[in-house]
Amino acid sequence: MSAAFPEAAAASDRRAEGVSPPVDRMSFDDEPTGGRTPPARQEFDGQTLLARLLSDQQQLTAVEAFSRHHDGGELPAQSRYYKSLIPASPPGPGQQFAFEVDLDRCSGCKACVTACHSLNGLGQGETWRDVGMLIGGTTELPVLQHVTTACHHCIEPGCMSACPVDAYEKNPVTGIVKHLDDQCFGCQYCILACPYEVPKYHSGLGIVRKCDMCSDRLAHGEAPACVQACPHEAIAIRIVNVSQVVEDSEANVFLPAAPDPQITLPTTTYKSSKVFPRNLLPVDFHSVSAQHPHWPLIVMLVLTQFSVGSFLVGLGLERLLSAELVSEIRPLHSLNALAFGLLALAASTLHLGRPQYAWRAIIGLRHSWLSREIVVFGAFAGAAILYAIGSWFGFESVGLGSFLHEAIGWSVGAFGLLGVFCSVMIYAFTQRAFWSFPLTATRFVLTTALLGIAATWVTLLALAVINNGPVTRLLVRRGDLVCEGLMIVAVAKLAFEALIFRHLLRKQTTPLKRSALLMTGPLVRWTQARFALGLIGGLLMPAVLRTLIGDVAPSSPSMLATSAALFVACLVGELLERYLFFAAVAAPRMPGTLRG
Repeated sequence: MSAAFPEAAAASDRRAEGVSPPVDRMSFDDEPTGGRTPPARQEFDGQTLLARLLSDQQQLTAVEAFSRHHDGGELPAQSRYYKSLIPASPPGPGQQFAFEVDLDRCSGCKACVTACHSLNGLGQGETWRDVGMLIGGTTELPVLQHVTTACHHCIEPGCMSACPVDAYEKNPVTGIVKHLDDQCFGCQYCILACPYEVPKYHSGLGIVRKCDMCSDRLAHGEAPACVQACPHEAIAIRIVNVSQVVEDSEANVFLPAAPDPQITLPTTTYKSSKVFPRNLLPVDFHSVSAQHPHWPLIVMLVLTQFSVGSFLVGLGLERLLSAELVSEIRPLHSLNALAFGLLALAASTLHLGRPQYAWRAIIGLRHSWLSREIVVFGAFAGAAILYAIGSWFGFESVGLGSFLHEAIGWSVGAFGLLGVFCSVMIYAFTQRAFWSFPLTATRFVLTTALLGIAATWVTLLALAVINNGPVTRLLVRRGDLVCEGLMIVAVAKLAFEALIFRHLLRKQTTPLKRSALLMTGPLVRWTQARFALGLIGGLLMPAVLRTLIGDVAPSSPSMLATSAALFVACLVGELLERYLFFAAVAAPRMPGTLRG
């Protein structure tokens, strides 16, 4: 090329050396101008237009500059290209690493999402970093802001506190919250405990996984995948002061409509030079969608409360009845209650991604309510088994008195109530409005009472059918009281559940209003079925039974059919109520995208 085009080759050499080529201005002077200054001679900042264009032409493009420096060996390793986006030294005392997002630079291209997905080998539909949108402003001046989000590596991470197997650790130097995949057994409680829904469940592996800020890359001076992939350098790793994060959380200025930062103290910093409008909200702020129902947990919660309620109602009856009636009722009633309790514990293992490691659940006993629930219900099951054995065979037969039997019976009730309390705290810990302590405790206690009374009625009826004796006379004289007690509890529970609909009248879109919108929108059929079964099992069937008591025999088809309908309607109705408990929960979340 240099032989064929010597002038071009010489000009190329001069550009490579940063030398401007000579310009022959005489050719322009020789042209007629008609008294006007030629465009090429007009001056811009002391330069003619032509000189300015020729000067700009000498500037190498980014690709040319990169190629020139790379060929000359003047650039450091790949990690150094982004050295301005990662700290040069580790955090000091009272400091930790944190993401910094420049909202002015984020274009929503999702290069960070793709890079994170590829580097970490994530499954289809699994993302550790997401890109959402905030919208606001007016029709004349609309505002749209893209937001990239990932794990915030909180100072007080909810995932770590909730995990029953200690599958999370917070590095004492860097502050990075890392998930230990080998330790996880897939209970998914951390997903519920994280206000930002950061942990993601991988069904193929049976475990939860999350962003660890590419800690291995950072340890070797390499930028995380999202930082390195962003074409606008919108993401960076910075060092933050823990005390400053705590202080900033008081102002609650994390992101519009995001969860309260005081829950877990997230460390991610979102900065912008813009003044955003006051109505800036996530684009999906007003959308509602049903959540994952967690059927094994639904069954476990309802049946454990069924079992606890049966034992408690049975223990209460023993204080009111004669020794003859107690000895006849106790064996069958304790066996029924125990059977449902064991069935509940078996159902709970179906929620684990790796049930073979269920024994690890006791590891987090010091800090995890899930660990405490498992331990307490395990003690409840053990005591219930001893109580049932004593009820059938008698402790006297093995040289132990009735006092020990009574003590074990009340320990069953105590462990049961403590287990229900732990169940309440599991969901209250997440600080979701629909799962607040008062709302959840009321639901669970009323379910315990309702199913306990229904189970007791079934036991009494079964014994009356089997042996037409004292239990039959008890059913005739006091059966109406059992039905009335069931009706009172059922009315109280249905009225309490219906209170959620008053939030539909509020103008502000609160989490509780979202739950009400879900129950009257996408989940309306579930809601209707739940209230219908609640009315049938808690009001209609008990009212029919009250009219039948004393007029027909306990073994009559009408009595048996009505009692069966009562029991099934109450049990299925509570299962549907617990389905809505999971599916209709709503909480503030990080900015998302438009949903179809």
